[in-house]
Amino acid sequence: MTEEKTLLIIDDEQSIRDALKQLFEIEGYSVQCFSSATPALKKLSRQFGGVVLCDINMPEVNGIQFLEQVMQFDSELPVVFLTGFADVEVAVKAIQKGAYDFFEKPVSEPLLDCIERALDKRRLVMENRELKAQVKKKSAPGVRILGETKQMQQMLHLLDAVIDTPADVLIEGETGTGKELVARYLHDHSERSNHNFVAINCGAIPEELIESELFGAKSGAFTGAKESREGKFSFAQGGTVFLDEIEAMSAALQVKLLRVLEERSVTPVGSNTAIALDIRVVAATKVDLQTLVAQGKFRSDLFYRLNLVKVMIPSLRSRKADIPLLYKHFSSIAATRFHKPMQPISPELEAQLLAQDWPGNVRELRNHAERHILLGGAMTASNNMQSNLSDETLSLAEKVSYYEQSLIEEALAQSQGSIKDAMNLLKVPRKTLYDKMSKYGLNRTMFTKDDG
Repeated sequence: MTEEKTLLIIDDEQSIRDALKQLFEIEGYSVQCFSSATPALKKLSRQFGGVVLCDINMPEVNGIQFLEQVMQFDSELPVVFLTGFADVEVAVKAIQKGAYDFFEKPVSEPLLDCIERALDKRRLVMENRELKAQVKKKSAPGVRILGETKQMQQMLHLLDAVIDTPADVLIEGETGTGKELVARYLHDHSERSNHNFVAINCGAIPEELIESELFGAKSGAFTGAKESREGKFSFAQGGTVFLDEIEAMSAALQVKLLRVLEERSVTPVGSNTAIALDIRVVAATKVDLQTLVAQGKFRSDLFYRLNLVKVMIPSLRSRKADIPLLYKHFSSIAATRFHKPMQPISPELEAQLLAQDWPGNVRELRNHAERHILLGGAMTASNNMQSNLSDETLSLAEKVSYYEQSLIEEALAQSQGSIKDAMNLLKVPRKTLYDKMSKYGLNRTMFTKDDG
């Protein structure tokens, strides 16, 4: 598919505009015509990817004045001038002020060649700007999203397109795909990055507390409210509120959330005074909300309010080409974190990784990479659960056991072998944790720092 060739023509004579439009459309250009400079300026910006062909002698705003205004916002936008008067002095002045070239009427073959060259130059300028922006974004502090597949590049393009807009965002993705990571990317790379990012799991807060958690509560608003409490929404003022598992929100709370989104204000429990909000709301779900709407389990008006910008995170199995890149990234982080040597990815291991379906998605892959580093690569050669992962006949119980083992290993890794800290992370009694560790052949010393 060829790139679109865009040309903007400005001339105060209708016959000239019509003739130029016909000529360049025959040459394959997408042409927009204007009779004066002022409306044309409104169509131009640094994102304009075409060329401007402009008459120099026009009433109100002449070509030179038009050029001066263009140069203020984009000195690399090609402006080619046409004039019916052979005025060398004007031509020199136009070139000095940044014009790409200058031609006398009537139109000749060299003009067509000039417009083509100017368009090629504009394309290079736009490509260089995009590359510089990508480099800047990758080197800037904040969350990075890795992925070179088409699905991930499309998702990143969408995120970058809406990153500084005020629009709320709905993220859909399976468990483990990185919904909070995407929300943090939106926050960290936006103009809101200097303010708070507040993450709330709608399914983890007790129903009787979630309203005061989100909206705040005035002293004495309910039993036990001895002092006023600031809600998560007002705490995120200027920043981002991330509502994970939005599908778990009760019907009554959905009504109140809809009002907050529409009015951009919140009233603490027990108060009559609304607090104006300047926040972006990013909601996330692992289910299809539209299905829940059809079943009457989620409010349609809230769904449509949240669904203004929908970001679909692809599953890991649908972008397997990204697995080696992600695995090396997670392994590198784990090696630094656990003070262990970096383990290479053998062709055999890479083949095994690419053969899996990864029901736990990126989270499961990260856990695998961390175990690979913690166990010094031995796990890939041992006859343990890893060797059975390529077996597509694994039962549900076997897959659940594997995932349980992954979570326990992740908790032990995070706590650096501390049983007490791992208990707190997993929220299980000591005996249960010991029994599970024994079942999976785990020992706390496998996760302690190597001081040697």
